Amino acid sequence: MPAGGEGELTLTVRMRVSPEPEGQRALLDLMRRHRDALNYSIRRLIASGALSLSKAHWLLYKDLRERYGLPSRIAQDCYREAIAIAKSWLRNPKRGSISVVKSLSMWLTHELSYRVKGDHVELAGGYRLRIIGWDRRYDGFPNREARLVFRDGEFTLYITKKVPRPAKYAPKGVLAVDMNERQVVMGNSHVELRIETPIERALHYRGLAERLQGKYSSPKYNAWRRRRGIRRRIGHFHRKARNIIEDWARKMSHMIISLARQSQLAVAREDLTGLVESLRRLPKDHRTALIALGYRRLGYWLDWQAEKGGGPLFVVDPAGTSSTCPRCGAKFVE
Repeated sequence: MPAGGEGELTLTVRMRVSPEPEGQRALLDLMRRHRDALNYSIRRLIASGALSLSKAHWLLYKDLRERYGLPSRIAQDCYREAIAIAKSWLRNPKRGSISVVKSLSMWLTHELSYRVKGDHVELAGGYRLRIIGWDRRYDGFPNREARLVFRDGEFTLYITKKVPRPAKYAPKGVLAVDMNERQVVMGNSHVELRIETPIERALHYRGLAERLQGKYSSPKYNAWRRRRGIRRRIGHFHRKARNIIEDWARKMSHMIISLARQSQLAVAREDLTGLVESLRRLPKDHRTALIALGYRRLGYWLDWQAEKGGGPLFVVDPAGTSSTCPRCGAKFVE
């Protein structure tokens, strides 16, 4: 990773878009055909071993154009994405069955598969989407690859951009961050702040999903797997639980880094790599809560906010951090 001030950061701008009313059905039909074409391409590439662009083009392009009716450039992006998925699956030593894409999304190349023109986005094939809203802070940086996603009745375009990496400031002290199941504790010898985690709300929705699964299950037959409405409701509860944790992790990391930057402090967090393996020795309820909390999500967003804001960040060994004084090394007594 380049040092402060050198290199670039890759970020994603979320753009809410909406097709014209008369074009929504056609766009959804294109995305469904793209999904089918992508799954077909993944299977063909894995079976043939044709994992280069030239070989994939020769193997798939005609089928994607004629059999699935994809526009030329979208067909090329389709087999590019299929190559990436096939390579990822082949590199996985614990791979199971071949990956199957179920969501409606399309990988798009800037100026070839899509263009942003004023308040509209134009897609290859003559599709046009109206821009509803987006983050204007990064308009000065060129657009790169994008992904169009249809989820929960809405279209979203995620556009990647490259921005300069800010120089890191010289810290005047350290702000330590300790995470546990119920609280995030941050502070140093001058300040201490404790903030509750949303674990109870997340576990509530997770429990609703599990109870619904149990209600429509039996030792011989899991009825919820066959009933679309029940399956969707269970998926909704699980997504709600994940979204609560994800939203909290993003906002919490932004608050921590902003607080550190205001006082020109470095941030120190615990290295919790391998936490999942150690959780297997804990009681079930405790283990479930810790996994749901998603330490890795908070750690990921802390690292990202520190990079974006130019704040120094240190990852420390967690051994003894909760029982040893960091200044004198004395053991704490309960």
